[in-house]
Amino acid sequence: MDTDVVKAVTSLTSRWARTLSPGNTVVSGLGLWPLLALLATAADEPGRSELAAATGVQADGAAAKAVELIQTVDDVADLHAALGVWLHQQLKLSESFDSVIPTDVTGTLTGDLAADKAKLDAWAAEHTDNLIREMPIEVTPDLAVVLASALSLKTTWVLPFKEQLRRLYDGPWSGTSSGTSWHWLERTDRDLDTVRLYDAPGAGRLTVITVAGDADVDVLLGFGSPEAAQSDVLGALVESSYEPTGGQSGSVLVEKGERGDEVAPGIRIGATTDPTPDVKLSLPSFSVKVEHDLLAQRELFGLTAVTSDPGPSGHFSAISPEPLVVGQAKQTVLARFFATGFEAAAVTAVGLRRASMPTHQARRLDVTLDRPFGFVAVHRESRLPVVAGWLAEPTEPE
Repeated sequence: MDTDVVKAVTSLTSRWARTLSPGNTVVSGLGLWPLLALLATAADEPGRSELAAATGVQADGAAAKAVELIQTVDDVADLHAALGVWLHQQLKLSESFDSVIPTDVTGTLTGDLAADKAKLDAWAAEHTDNLIREMPIEVTPDLAVVLASALSLKTTWVLPFKEQLRRLYDGPWSGTSSGTSWHWLERTDRDLDTVRLYDAPGAGRLTVITVAGDADVDVLLGFGSPEAAQSDVLGALVESSYEPTGGQSGSVLVEKGERGDEVAPGIRIGATTDPTPDVKLSLPSFSVKVEHDLLAQRELFGLTAVTSDPGPSGHFSAISPEPLVVGQAKQTVLARFFATGFEAAAVTAVGLRRASMPTHQARRLDVTLDRPFGFVAVHRESRLPVVAGWLAEPTEPE
């Protein structure tokens, strides 16, 4: 896997994570990055430079890198990835179209809104194994081009958890839902180095625990100091995913302090009847699903210029001589952590409209719950982050 692209996706994911409002959430920079890269190659200035800066690669080769990334991810055992482009049948294409947009993944928008929506929704469902059944953007009369990516991840734990109902009487979750018993997961692992302690700029001391999948994907759980901002902790967790052997290992931490002492955020020295030290990990199962309106953070994603009035030539003359402007950009993403494994999916879509028609005001969904720890699913060998999120309180399983 291209290490420069992995670093670019990690950087985008971290920057996005640092902007998130408090609450249960999950994002996929991996789902968004290929679309921004395609747009970077296709865009005119000044949007071209903005998108190149957001993706962290040169605009000229960005589209090719996007296609290569999707193909590489799709070859990973636990992952599936797809790229799709749909063009309105009446849209005139530029001679340069084939050099900026992969034609082998293109489809047609007929202008029949119901039929086009059904087609896009079916694609989303097919490429996420039905975890997400709708394309996040709306099909409108002015929709000329749709760029979309789909990701799905399913892994089984090497070491599964035991599940039980538990009612919490102490701590930050004790008063979140009075009388509620949460589905709680617990396991013991003899590999002390699944735990690491990092000193993270902005976040302070950061505990990271690796939960290994049985093929190519691990999930990292991160706990920060109580005074650290959620955005700093999640951003640092994403960045630490690229340095799996950094910080202090659990083998070092277990030798510090006395029984009952906290040696790292969320970690105390305990005791076991086994002859060798181990790690006892306890946490709630969770399921988080969020829809993001990416235009609410258009500057972060390099979408400021390409959503503005394009003038007579549009922002994407390499796609069409007709003036085009980005009218919608959304992502639907979910993550589920349970006793036997982890699954996640993301569908990200960008809609280009003809500039002569008014912008459609789409609905927006916000989830705002407090959250004490984050999670990142990463491709083990390359350290490519697939999804990253934060949990405010336990959730009922689906």
